[in-house]
Amino acid sequence: MGLPDAAVKEAKERVSTALKNSGFTSKEEYAVTVNLAPADIKKEGPIYDLPIAVCLLRATKRLNNEALADYALIGELSLTGEVRRVQGVLPMAMEMKRIGRRAVIVPEANADEASVVGGIDVIPVRTLREAAQYLNGEIAIPPRRTDLAALVARDAAAGDDFADVKGQASVKRAIEVAVAGGHNILLIGSPGSGKTMLARRIPSILPPMSVEEALEVSKIHSVAGREKGAGTFVTRRPFRAPHHTVSAIGLLGGGVHPTPGEVSLAHRGVLFLDEFAEFPRSALETLRQPLEDGHVGVSRANAAYDYPSRFMLVAAMNPCPCGYYGDVTHECRCRQTQILKYQQRVSGPLLDRIDIQTGVVAVPVRDLERADGGEPSAAIRARVVDARRLQAARYRGLKGVVTNADVPGRFLKDVCKLTDGAHADLRRQVERLNLSARAYDRILRVARTAADLKGRDAVTEEEVLEAAGYRALDGQNGFWA
Repeated sequence: MGLPDAAVKEAKERVSTALKNSGFTSKEEYAVTVNLAPADIKKEGPIYDLPIAVCLLRATKRLNNEALADYALIGELSLTGEVRRVQGVLPMAMEMKRIGRRAVIVPEANADEASVVGGIDVIPVRTLREAAQYLNGEIAIPPRRTDLAALVARDAAAGDDFADVKGQASVKRAIEVAVAGGHNILLIGSPGSGKTMLARRIPSILPPMSVEEALEVSKIHSVAGREKGAGTFVTRRPFRAPHHTVSAIGLLGGGVHPTPGEVSLAHRGVLFLDEFAEFPRSALETLRQPLEDGHVGVSRANAAYDYPSRFMLVAAMNPCPCGYYGDVTHECRCRQTQILKYQQRVSGPLLDRIDIQTGVVAVPVRDLERADGGEPSAAIRARVVDARRLQAARYRGLKGVVTNADVPGRFLKDVCKLTDGAHADLRRQVERLNLSARAYDRILRVARTAADLKGRDAVTEEEVLEAAGYRALDGQNGFWA
């Protein structure tokens, strides 16, 4: 009892059968009541099987350990007594450490995931009998340990190399600025111009995660049950690319049994939305609050959930249904009403939250035939890491702030020190494009990142003009042409 769901109620069958098949038989019969207090919190999933079985063994004098209060136990039992992996072990292990448990006994398949938590012994077990023997002192099981810092430092950047991309210097510069400051970016261009190719190479220039960020991301993936394999710790920044048929729940999270959505699985990484205008309008509009607040609130009748979602949005789309509006080499076949209707699939308030909006023009044949490639990802990544290092030092005292995109608006005036000329240029650009207060704020952030890439303390006219140039869709009746 204690507000169990169906999976918890079925534990009585799994536990009793697992005990018999593990050799724990008894001539005496007992009426057993398992109280899962507190009764006002719903209990979900099979994670209680192993602790229920161990407590039953202790109550029936088949387990003699007097220090069970020092242990936490997590695991599902099969009918044969095998201890099977479960979801969410990492945040559970972190909580057990917080409340003072000395050790946590987990399924063998979850041991690597839990072992990144320092300060608590992680004991991997394969069967119920093995867990009982360990607690009785009949066998010794060495704690599983993982050097978290070494694990994060070991993994290099992943993804294809920017050296494969010929031409597109201005777009690569825009992507470099976006990654350096954690800014959202929209790539607009005709089919075959290289939008997806450029976006897919962003992982190769992402800076390495800190240990704290890696723990944040791994907790989310653990709860969602999305680990690569059986409990692999997440050491690289996520790059999520859902299909354009994804639902609002798939993006935001929730469902009958609420789990994190794509915006949370992309936390501290990249959410790539290809064919941006083809996504359901209802799904796209759910992005507005996570982009602004950095977290998602999911409310249901019996509970409320809050998932972090501080991600970099990378979107790619065509400018019209046929894809060739504004292309100098192909004629657009769309009527003006079709073009406007297509553009309006992405709302103004959502576009307002995208810091960098840039066009992608098809590369001329002469550039494609050149033998030499573009600048390698390693060189771009080095500049990005240097810029991120400056930002980390600048925001060291601000909790949760890592990049220029994260910094609260009230601190912008202090961190974006403009020269007199830059201030005048910014005012002219805002008045010329009739920008909103949010767009003004975004230009300041992007200009600050451009200055960081050059190692400048003050933001000059050059950075302001570059940042304003990335607002390609502001103040226009449609997309760039």
